Amino acid sequence: MNHKINPLHHQQPLPMHSVQKPKQAEPTKSFQSFLQDAATTELKVSKHAQKRLDERNIEIPADKWNMIEDRMMEAKQKGVTDSAIILDDAVLVASTKNNTIITAMNREEASNQLLTNINGTILMQE
Repeated sequence: MNHKINPLHHQQPLPMHSVQKPKQAEPTKSFQSFLQDAATTELKVSKHAQKRLDERNIEIPADKWNMIEDRMMEAKQKGVTDSAIILDDAVLVASTKNNTIITAMNREEASNQLLTNINGTILMQE
């Protein structure tokens, strides 16, 4: 018995099939436009916060809401994810990461509260 391996002389090369990767869908928006959209998302008030605003008769004028929204965007750009927004007559707890007001309380009520998981404070002065 011969234990040598003999080369095959008439072996044809294996066909090489080019494997094509599936084409990725072209993004319809640029990354910059996604950033701009994220920066311009409007302020939301959660159902819970709206209920607290109504129960406590806290009224915030539209121009003040615009200022709050602007300051939340500034805080977000500085890395703040959860903030306490101190107004003259109220305190709002907000998720700057989600552009959402989470809850609201009167200043008197807030003076007896401990706010946790806050990594930024926004002081709003008249």
